[in-house]
Amino acid sequence: MSQFSSMFNGLARSFSIRRRKNPGNGDGREAAEVMAKDAKKNDLILRSSGFVNIDGSNNFASVFSKRGRKGVNQDCTIVWEEFGCQADMLFCGIFDGHGPWGHFVAKKVRESMPSSLLCNWQETLAQASLDPKFDLESDKKHHRFHIWKHSYLQTCAIVDRELEHCRKIDSLYSGTTALTIVRQGDLIYVANIGDSRAVLATSDDGNLVPIQLTVDFKPNLPQEAERITQCKGRVFCLHDEPGVHRVWLPDEESPGLAMSRAFGDYCIKDYGLISVPEVTQRHITSRDQFVVLATDGVWDVISNEEAIRIVSSTPDKAKAAKHLVESAARAWKKKRKGIAMDDISAICLFFHSTPLSIT
Repeated sequence: MSQFSSMFNGLARSFSIRRRKNPGNGDGREAAEVMAKDAKKNDLILRSSGFVNIDGSNNFASVFSKRGRKGVNQDCTIVWEEFGCQADMLFCGIFDGHGPWGHFVAKKVRESMPSSLLCNWQETLAQASLDPKFDLESDKKHHRFHIWKHSYLQTCAIVDRELEHCRKIDSLYSGTTALTIVRQGDLIYVANIGDSRAVLATSDDGNLVPIQLTVDFKPNLPQEAERITQCKGRVFCLHDEPGVHRVWLPDEESPGLAMSRAFGDYCIKDYGLISVPEVTQRHITSRDQFVVLATDGVWDVISNEEAIRIVSSTPDKAKAAKHLVESAARAWKKKRKGIAMDDISAICLFFHSTPLSIT
């Protein structure tokens, strides 16, 4: 039996079992939500600062979040081991809310996105299996990527639409970024909406070097600014914030978003803001040590090189994210005097049970 068949059949059995346990659930989304509840009971899901290290897994995730000086912490995170009951899969995500309801929006997206993605991935696999011309093994890397990309695009559209119609959350002037990774065996799939960032640490001639895996979707990026202006939105900096480009409505100095992609923020969705993710993949080798997912509270004051040095120099991997976040907090005090510190959050995902010793 092919790897594709065993993977699909295993997932299908998981969904089927949960449907039998919960007759009348109706669809795969509800079955996926039941799987999430089961995973939480079995300590496979972490939604707070801490670490995840499951016996037999090559993954080790360290998570830490620190409230800034602007009010409630609007960042939130998730790590889900054995994603979708698949032993070789992991999902992790970091979400940075903004606006009056930003913390509620970020948590809402964190709760709905993994289950929706799992459901869409299962349905995409099922559709692919019905195509007699489809052969995953002929070009496994290519086919897997397109399955995940299609699943992510569907998921983000659904999540944003559901958020818009959520009566409990006012997301007209509030929203969130979303940076997520799925690890499946030796491949990782990265989906990014907003200005959080993923940086890979890999060894090169005995040295650890950073590789930025995502684009910071700021409004002044040429392709982003072009889309916004074509939709009649505006991009400019305030006089007291030189270099900080924001998105504005055509005739109002509002809402002033510092990113060009986000969930929510429906006041400006017709004027160039989108919730479409950039989806990429990377093959993980023995040279790749870990990946850092962090909100802009880290990257505003810490470089990619500094981040991987801080993480790699932490003796206890479980404290790696805390070390990075606390380092960023100290950097805010030195580099951003007089500016209220942003919320700062990070996930450090180590790929191997025993990282290589890097000088």
